[in-house]
Amino acid sequence: MALKEYAGSIILEVNGQEIDVIDLNVSSKTGRKLVKTMNSSGRARGFARGISEYELSVTVSIPLSGELDWEAIEGAKLTEYPMALGGKRTSYLDCFTLEVGEKYGVDNEARRDIKLLSLRKIVE
Repeated sequence: MALKEYAGSIILEVNGQEIDVIDLNVSSKTGRKLVKTMNSSGRARGFARGISEYELSVTVSIPLSGELDWEAIEGAKLTEYPMALGGKRTSYLDCFTLEVGEKYGVDNEARRDIKLLSLRKIVE
């Protein structure tokens, strides 16, 4: 049996600037909706296509200087790619910020939680 290599840590860039990211969660909504009709079977028979959405939740450590203005992000390009060679790059285009929060804890560094929405996704 051949040994397989899997994706591990990633690198995140915002408009070409590398960001020290702690956590990245991407949620895709297909936009499809169930179409309910009245029929003799008493069940739905299909779906309608809609508009896709890509929601990104990013957790970063808060640097003492040189931090991005996360609240001002509009029309940004976020690119995520694996640290290991050979992985595919995924870019989220036309991103804008929805929420920005801060988190402080006894054991961890200060963190910032950012929620963004993207209009397009491209796998390069």
